[in-house]
Amino acid sequence: MSESHQQPALARCPGCEEPPASGDLFCGACGYDLSAVPTRSGDRPTMPITVPPAAQSAPAAPPAPSAPAHAVAPDAPAPPVSAVEWPAASETDSSDVPVPVHRATDLPGTDSGGTPLPATPAAHHDDQPTTPPVRHDDRAVAAGPATAVPPGASGDFALAAPDPRTAEPTPTPASGTKVCVACRSGRVDPDGYCENCGHAQPRERDHMEQELGSVAAVSDRGLRHHRNEDSFAVSSTALPDGSPAVVAIVCDGVSSASRPDEASAAAASAANEALLESLPRGTHPQQAMHEAIVAASEAVNALAQGPAGAAEHEAHRHQNAPACTLVGAIMAGGLLVVGWVGDSRVYWVPDDRTGPPARLTEDDSWAAQMVAAGLMNEAEAYADERAHAITGWLGADSYELEPHTASFKPDRPGLVVVCTDGLWNYAESAEEMAAAVPPEAHRRPLHGAQVLVGHALDGGGHDNVTVALLPFAVEPQGAGSACTTV
Repeated sequence: MSESHQQPALARCPGCEEPPASGDLFCGACGYDLSAVPTRSGDRPTMPITVPPAAQSAPAAPPAPSAPAHAVAPDAPAPPVSAVEWPAASETDSSDVPVPVHRATDLPGTDSGGTPLPATPAAHHDDQPTTPPVRHDDRAVAAGPATAVPPGASGDFALAAPDPRTAEPTPTPASGTKVCVACRSGRVDPDGYCENCGHAQPRERDHMEQELGSVAAVSDRGLRHHRNEDSFAVSSTALPDGSPAVVAIVCDGVSSASRPDEASAAAASAANEALLESLPRGTHPQQAMHEAIVAASEAVNALAQGPAGAAEHEAHRHQNAPACTLVGAIMAGGLLVVGWVGDSRVYWVPDDRTGPPARLTEDDSWAAQMVAAGLMNEAEAYADERAHAITGWLGADSYELEPHTASFKPDRPGLVVVCTDGLWNYAESAEEMAAAVPPEAHRRPLHGAQVLVGHALDGGGHDNVTVALLPFAVEPQGAGSACTTV
């Protein structure tokens, strides 16, 4: 049922402050419409608050005196109800003013009719609330019948992408499928890129290691090159008398040539296969090394050959043909045989570090030619910007193949270091190389090779780095040493 409310009599006109006559609808002095004046509320709260309707039936708390406006938290959400006055906080600051640290639910109060408001425990930041909170516009409110959320719903905003902590596991790729190293889920296409995230995959040749009995080798792309253009081959076989023969071949692709990575791989493989074929037949190791270098040269030359009938390609096959350098070592029958073309090197490091180390090869390079001609000393020649320009290599555009071979008969045990210039650039002299080789390398050749590659990377890793280590054992009764160079 509806009610009509009568306007109460006013003591003074709101317009001119003159007392109106009883029952007047307009002020006799100024004509102010007295019927338009709103009814004044019986209480005058400093700030209105609201409480949930569900809490109306809660037990009452005793009324308390009024509190200032700043003692009320402005962000307490709930359906609107009548305004109330708040009691003062018990604490005061230095000015005897209540400290504004209380929320609306921290203090008891009364509604406009004088009924005590329910006391609801506050949910502090460092305490767990008595009722589970739900998320709503980044504010925690007490969960009630009107605000309950469905079971399992968090109330959080939906993420643009699945939460990785709750995402379904990626199905295991089919057997034989190459998986991306970055996202661990995408398939790698034939060009070496992930079909899911587009990440370029590391090539198999970026870092290679191999250990075979007493010989080990490590090759690394380095820190500046986009691919590894070095290659190596290590193997062992038996001589006709049954004694072992150990082989290490290291090749360095010429970066200014086309397909240098293919050239180094072809040369290392061809030289290794030639040695494994000739040594068991009884060929002298030094002669076998010479033949192996020739076979490697032919393999690299074949890369420049075009398909049958490609006359134009054939006419230009010598221009920028694939090319590489080669260095190798053979340990067989108490001999150490080395062979090379280019500027890759072989070092000798005795197990007894009191003995002198030695470099067993001479570079096919501009700097070596200047030193051999007596035009510069070694320090001056290798300080020149032309120092590493090679004068000998394997490839269809080489001037004339001149394989170098040398044989040695060490009288003491030591370590043979076969490496590209990516390593010896950071340990050029024999003494520097010996200092870089770890003392236990003759017992742990793979670890020693890893340490040497790390030495080059720590120095800057400007080039591909490849090194092979061959521990050379000598019988205690061995006498003398010999050296023959061809």
